[in-house]
Amino acid sequence: MTDAEMRALEELSARKDLSKTAVLRQALRLYQMLDARVEKGDKLVFENDVTRDKAELMLL
Repeated sequence: MTDAEMRALEELSARKDLSKTAVLRQALRLYQMLDARVEKGDKLVFENDVTRDKAELMLL
């Protein structure tokens, strides 16, 4: 992992009070779920509760 990736992992680990391994496991499960939904044709959209602005996330 790059220094930036390791810093991000350490920050998430501290913020979530989880081990780095637990953060990586959660990230992997989330990515698997998102990938499966996108494969089925679903879209991943973020919506702002206040403005109702929407943004679609594209997985590569």
